[in-house]
Amino acid sequence: MSEKHVKVLVLGAGPAGLAAALYAARAELNPVVLTGMQLGGQAALTHLIENYPGFPEGVGGAQLGELFQKQAEHFGAKVEFDMAHEVDLSKRPFTVKADSGEYKADTLIISTGANALHLNVPGEVEMTGRGVSYCATCDGWFFKDKKVVVVGGGDSAFEEALFITRYASSVTLIHRRDEFRAGAILQKRAKEHPKMNFTLNTVVTEIVGKEAVKALKLKNVKTGEESTFETDGLFIFVGHTPNTQMFKGQLEMSDLGFIKVNDKMETSVPGVYAAGEAADPHFKQVVTSAGMGAAAAIQATRFLEAEES
Repeated sequence: MSEKHVKVLVLGAGPAGLAAALYAARAELNPVVLTGMQLGGQAALTHLIENYPGFPEGVGGAQLGELFQKQAEHFGAKVEFDMAHEVDLSKRPFTVKADSGEYKADTLIISTGANALHLNVPGEVEMTGRGVSYCATCDGWFFKDKKVVVVGGGDSAFEEALFITRYASSVTLIHRRDEFRAGAILQKRAKEHPKMNFTLNTVVTEIVGKEAVKALKLKNVKTGEESTFETDGLFIFVGHTPNTQMFKGQLEMSDLGFIKVNDKMETSVPGVYAAGEAADPHFKQVVTSAGMGAAAAIQATRFLEAEES
């Protein structure tokens, strides 16, 4: 198995990882980025990002990821389509085992992001890919002129629900609470859309179907009333869980699995930094992830400079 030694190794190629790579590259540290499964991170799955500065008309999530990558590579970052699966942070240089071989890293920036949470109800696993989806951009087209349900109450749920309206005949947004958490502009846009419907204080208890989704069993959390709702598809946007399992027992984490960092993006191990949704339980925005990535790279640069002086 080949072994490569790098000054800065970045795990993850979302906004945090690519911003970190850009800053480390401009510091002439020749960073290497291991992309993992998704170049551009979760943001790449978003059809249109309207709140990233510099794009008054909005920008496609995949397009923004490509721009991040090109800019980082322009200054010397190396983006490897590779997946890390084991790390040893007990001594420096840190060891990262990936599909292509082993990396030795003087500093490590963790930007492994997060994955979509599931409802964990009967029928969800069986119907995934048969009407259950976690990505409107990926699967919205398959629901042309069909009835669709979106579960969630935050920005992502509203953004994806609005995206699906270009295909579906109707989109019903179901939320377990009595009010939505999404921003006011998104809520206004959705409530004014003729294809959008809303059901509050309700949870999905079962997904019904054999070859494809046919209906959902619902329960009102206040009254306990149960009902069946016919639908052709279910899109789930109820949050994300951080991709940090690889670092358990090696870094300090919150009860929810987010890596603990200070205001300099430093983790509990000197020389290891974390940025983006792997370390951010609060904001989960492209712009904040990019800022965290930049901060992590700046601090890694200072760390290496202090060693050399």
